[in-house]
Amino acid sequence: MGDTCHHTHHDGPPNAETVRGALAEVERRLSGQGERMTAARTRVLELLLSAGEPVKAYDLIARFGTDGAPAKPPTVYRSLEFLERHGLVHRIASISAYVACTSGVDAHAAAFLICDCCGATQEVSATLAEGLDAAAGAAGYVIERTTIEAHGRCSACA
Repeated sequence: MGDTCHHTHHDGPPNAETVRGALAEVERRLSGQGERMTAARTRVLELLLSAGEPVKAYDLIARFGTDGAPAKPPTVYRSLEFLERHGLVHRIASISAYVACTSGVDAHAAAFLICDCCGATQEVSATLAEGLDAAAGAAGYVIERTTIEAHGRCSACA
C-alpha cells in the first residue's frame, strides 16, 4: 500500500442472502455441467463471496472451519484450483490473493483494477484479452487462462 494513504474503503461484503443466492446459482450451473460442489469447495467459495475482497490462501485456511479449527492446506488449495478452473474465483498474483468472480460467466479472461493505496480491487471487462487470444491463435498457442492486473489509485484515493 502507498505511504500517504492510511484508510480503507469499499462497498463492504455482500449480505448472507446474496451469498446464499450466489452459492445456489453456482451449484445449479455446475450440476448442469456434470460437476458438483463438495462441502470444501462450497466453504471456500462462501468465504470468498462473504469477504467481498481478495483473500490470501492462508487466511482461507484459518477461517475454513465453522468450529474455529483451520482446514488442512491441501483441502483449500484443491478447492481453489477447482473453483479457478471453472471461472468462479480468480487468483490475483501480484497480491497473492483470491477473489470470487463477479462477472457470473464461465471461465473467462479477467481484468482487475487494484488500488495500491487502500487495496480496493475491482473486476472489469477484459476486452484486451480478445486481441491476445487472436495473437495466440495465430501463433498456434491455446490460452487457458488470462488475468490482467492494473495497479494504481481508485477514485477515492486519487
